Amino acid sequence: MKTPAALDFLTFDDIADWRGDDHRATFDAFRRSAFRHLEKPYKTGSFGISADNLGPAFAAARDGVDDARGFFEHYFRPARIVAEGFVTGFYEPVVEASPARTERFRYPILSRPADLVDIDDENRPVGWDAGIAFGRQTAGGIVPFFDRGEIERGALEGRGLEIAWLAEKVDLFFIHVQGAARLVMTDGSLRRVTYAAKSGHSFSGPGKILANLGEIPLKDVTMQSIRAWFAANPDQTDEILWQNRSYIFFKDAPVADPALGPIAAAKVPLTAARSLAVDRRLHTFATPFFVEAPEMDFARLMIAQDTGSAIVGPARGDIFCGSGDAAGEVAGVIKHAANFIMLVPERRA
Repeated sequence: MKTPAALDFLTFDDIADWRGDDHRATFDAFRRSAFRHLEKPYKTGSFGISADNLGPAFAAARDGVDDARGFFEHYFRPARIVAEGFVTGFYEPVVEASPARTERFRYPILSRPADLVDIDDENRPVGWDAGIAFGRQTAGGIVPFFDRGEIERGALEGRGLEIAWLAEKVDLFFIHVQGAARLVMTDGSLRRVTYAAKSGHSFSGPGKILANLGEIPLKDVTMQSIRAWFAANPDQTDEILWQNRSYIFFKDAPVADPALGPIAAAKVPLTAARSLAVDRRLHTFATPFFVEAPEMDFARLMIAQDTGSAIVGPARGDIFCGSGDAAGEVAGVIKHAANFIMLVPERRA
């Protein structure tokens, strides 16, 4: 197995909070990935865990089990990732929206433009960084796509890309950060939007920008403190937000089960406090992790089911906290050191 970081293999008895966890909730999340595997296997991360390695556990999960803890103990072996770990939180905002622009609802959620193209090794323009994944197709070739400031100043107007309209620009920005939202429409109907693509520019978080300007001490940067600063300085909102050139495009997604979160990168609905966003280059979706964050009294078995551009490193995770304002209050203050214990699949029938 390739190891981007050292692994310290353990026994389950070495994990202090292992027996007290709710393994059934995590098993249900894992089982959703097991069924997704039948449609399209997940790509292998550089740790080397492949969909084939997970195959026996997937098959057993699809059949269902009575003993969820015993299932994980039978099909996996725990190994602590020897690296400095850190967790943050994310959530699904729930916001009011209008299907049409009005005097109150003025900020659009946009769908993917037709001239936004995926960039890979086959079509990457000479000199472009390998991390750039999107560009704009023109008659003269591929060029950088419009950035946040250009789009919000009207670069895409008149294309009919508007999915819905919001009343607050800062709400729209945080939907971009979270990558999904549940929309309560003005007619009472419920819609969900989820990530479709992005502009291709790198993400620059407003928290770091405000900290560098001396507006918020870095240790105090949270979603709540950022929102409070924008509320107190509305005339400077664009100045700060446009420094983040990245822009996110969305698509409609069904709300099949209101108790579950949005369908994320692993193509399954997220489960609050059981779905984890990880560095996709290193880890394979559906891999279980036992995450210990003593500062927040958190010790739970989670399943890798999402990713994000800010989630970088072998022991870096983003905990899905659920949907709505209460989940946002929790997610917005999670910034804690953590231990990551990866459950390595054993080939067992």
